[in-house]
Amino acid sequence: MESERTSVVLLTRAGCYTCADALGVLTALCAEHGLTVDMIDVDEAAATRPDLRAEYGDRVPVVLLDGREHSYWEVDEPRLRADLVARGHPKKV
Repeated sequence: MESERTSVVLLTRAGCYTCADALGVLTALCAEHGLTVDMIDVDEAAATRPDLRAEYGDRVPVVLLDGREHSYWEVDEPRLRADLVARGHPKKV
């Protein structure tokens, strides 16, 4: 049985070195579960989504799982792995 599409989004901004580190960890982890990561720059999105910068701008990088905040400043790998498995995305590799 195929699971519904799970959304993994990294909120980031230009020049954020911890965001780059989080992207590397998140990309590898999601690939293990057959998923991809979408990225949103909170500053670039501010024109159309000012709520993102207002809510998350001081905590980037922020990981959103299915639209809800999952972790910030770093990827909570054990928790994210468990949550992906619970959503029907077992480790593929």
